[in-house]
Amino acid sequence: MSRLSTIGAKLYRGEIGYDFVAKRKFWYAVSILITIAAIAGLAIRGLNMGIEFKGGAVFTTPKTSVSVTHAKEYAEEASGHDAIVQKLGNGTMRIQVSGLDTAQATKIQNQLAQDMKIPADKIDAELVGPSWGKQIANKAWTGLAIFMVLVVIYLAIAFEWRMALAALIALIHDLTITVGVYALVGFEVTPGTVIGLLTILGYSLYDTVVVFDGLKEGAVGITKQTQSTYSEVANRSLNATLVRSINTTVVALLPVAGLLFIGGGFLGAGMLNDISLSLFVGLAAGAYSSIFIATPLVADFKERDPQMKALKKRVLAKRAAAEARGESPDDTDGSEGSEGDALPGDTAAAGAAGAVVGPRGRGRGRSSDRRR
Repeated sequence: MSRLSTIGAKLYRGEIGYDFVAKRKFWYAVSILITIAAIAGLAIRGLNMGIEFKGGAVFTTPKTSVSVTHAKEYAEEASGHDAIVQKLGNGTMRIQVSGLDTAQATKIQNQLAQDMKIPADKIDAELVGPSWGKQIANKAWTGLAIFMVLVVIYLAIAFEWRMALAALIALIHDLTITVGVYALVGFEVTPGTVIGLLTILGYSLYDTVVVFDGLKEGAVGITKQTQSTYSEVANRSLNATLVRSINTTVVALLPVAGLLFIGGGFLGAGMLNDISLSLFVGLAAGAYSSIFIATPLVADFKERDPQMKALKKRVLAKRAAAEARGESPDDTDGSEGSEGDALPGDTAAAGAAGAVVGPRGRGRGRSSDRRR
């Protein structure tokens, strides 16, 4: 068995683990700083909206020896607007200029033909109106709103409203960071970007729902025992799926990274950047939020419940009593009057908040057949 598989098995059994929930304030602070940076970038620099949203013209030239730099200079001199020039794989060029009408597009087409020494009829000109981009944007916002509502309803029914609220906050967190990165990097926002943003929502929810499902199962009968608090159960559920979450994210990020860094960077296929950047940032942010945001938020919300507050008091009081007697908390059987059963599958040591869970040992003077 590989080292990673061994670690994953120990995490699943609760023999080792990292206390994400106890250190949640630190990760909340990190997320707040990242979100503030994203919002600041969006407010200061704004989004570089593509021609599909602003309107303009796209000129496609035949195969030419003119460099991208010179073609960009020619287009900007002829139009008076910023131009985006991309060298396509077959040697042709795609020249994009925003804010043009039909008459201006014809004039620029002729000027480009003269500067680049290409017949004007060999340059294809396509005029894009801003109304089409507005329709796409409106439909995207509508789809996003419907998706959010359906997700909240589903999670509230399948799990509970606290989990639905935590998942919604994590989704907003992921979208904000992704959009902010676009503003800071300056990549063009196109319909491909919108598709990428909508796609990452599903990935972001996947790991979150997996952890929530394990948490729901692990919390059955939680108030009938005094061995673990809700936060500790939530942390064990998170650690049990940690390796799976990492593996899923890495496998999903590898092909996207290929599109972004190799296709868009080295090969110069700039059209891949719009969708690959949103997928790359969104997948990474989604994995981060499912581990460090969603589950700790659920624990925060649940710990405010009167039943969970009472449970936490009982657990801490029992541990304090055990320590006063010089016993380890694991030496107790988890009973309290008639409420004596430990949680199903509860094999992790219930340490103090903020501790890293270590290997479980046998208590002093404890017979091997005594029930925990």
